Amino acid sequence: MARRIVGFSINPDKLSKLNRFILQEGFNAKLAEVGQLNISITQKPTQGDINISENLTTANSSLNVVDTLKKIPLDPQKGQLFSKQVTFGGYDESKLQFVTLEGIANITSHSLVEISNKEFIPIGYITVYFYTHSNEIVKNSKYIKYSLDADADSNRDYAEDRNFLLQGNVLENSILFIDGPFIGGNITSYSLRLIEELHKNNVIPVFFVKNSNSNLVIENLSSIKNKYNSDLHWSYNFLQPGERSNFFRYTDKVNPKNTKLFCYIKPFSHTSPQRIEIHPKTFKFYEEYIDELFDLIYYLMLVQGDKSNPQIRPIAIAEKYAREMIKTVNVRSLLKNTSLIPTIDQERFGG
Repeated sequence: MARRIVGFSINPDKLSKLNRFILQEGFNAKLAEVGQLNISITQKPTQGDINISENLTTANSSLNVVDTLKKIPLDPQKGQLFSKQVTFGGYDESKLQFVTLEGIANITSHSLVEISNKEFIPIGYITVYFYTHSNEIVKNSKYIKYSLDADADSNRDYAEDRNFLLQGNVLENSILFIDGPFIGGNITSYSLRLIEELHKNNVIPVFFVKNSNSNLVIENLSSIKNKYNSDLHWSYNFLQPGERSNFFRYTDKVNPKNTKLFCYIKPFSHTSPQRIEIHPKTFKFYEEYIDELFDLIYYLMLVQGDKSNPQIRPIAIAEKYAREMIKTVNVRSLLKNTSLIPTIDQERFGG
């Protein structure tokens, strides 16, 4: 059944819950417990984004061209008009990782920014986890996690925390632009649950992937097979600035629930295209808005205007908040000296 996304007024009660900076439940206790280890930080902390594996192959999957292989021009003026009819927001995260002799500490800053009356209204959520392979450390611990694969475990924790923030705070009847793929690694099941919950609130989730090494398209289309290094390489040559490709449908044959529709968009010349993913149910529910949705996406990329790092504006703003939020908590000092831990549960932005 088709759903409506235009003409809704924003629920003031839901809006009032934004503009917050939240520390994870037990945040202080977790840091205190890690601090008791007297950890030995052996490397400078690295700041970056969550790394989700995109190792999707065609061995146990299928890829189909939706409609025909074609270029679709985008209209930023229509996108601007549509931006005044809908509510939308962006999500991104930033991770700070400390490698120690005793294990790995991950601090993640999750950021959701909603756009209302031309204002950017953020909500942030900071989480901390410590993973170790030492049973001796874990047996006397309440919060420290035993892990054989810290990367895999941290991705699961990230996905749970991302879902917690988004499911409870995204404005109903809106569009949500999310950084990262929704099928990949061990987060797929979490992403599918997130999409289902967002659909219940009449939210359109749209996922953005940059710097991908995917080769699903070039391996499945005989006309271009062996001619390009990757799908990004193909789409860069296939598309002109201000165009997107047709959709492709990817389905995992082992688990058909893992299905997505995706296309490529090229906002500028001399910059890499991006892949945009949506769930088939998203397309079914909101098919009448798909053209306007992509015009909006192109418009928001032009408004951001960063050719060196092209992003849609809501995600770019969410990324800035995510990176700044981590700076507000001097985690390195807290890990080394738990007496410095502040008693913060929720802090208002600008408060």
